[in-house]
Amino acid sequence: MWPLGSTWTASKHILGVWLGDGGEGAKFWLAVLTEIRNRGVADVIFVCCDGLKGLPDAIEATWPQALAQTCVVHLVRASIRYCSYKDRKRIAAALRVVYTAPTLSAAEDAPQIGAASTTTRA
Repeated sequence: MWPLGSTWTASKHILGVWLGDGGEGAKFWLAVLTEIRNRGVADVIFVCCDGLKGLPDAIEATWPQALAQTCVVHLVRASIRYCSYKDRKRIAAALRVVYTAPTLSAAEDAPQIGAASTTTRA
């Protein structure tokens, strides 16, 4: 894993490289986050992660003020998992309008996913 940091000037920095043994759970990430903090990253605004159980708790333990946010790609994948395979492209296209909207009101004004369909099921 390559945790990536960004400064206020938008310059990006790879904070380190960690290789796990396949069991990269919340304990592993707590150790990684603690090491990053101990190396001088004193304040974190938000962490974008994959939804691993216990990871938001590890983030909060390391940086209490940080917000844990699930990555949009992981949210879309989790949503589409419950859709029929043949409907996935259409639904993904409709969701894209929402998650790329520049404002909350633009996302709320996006067409309903069900309204994008021109066919009906019997």
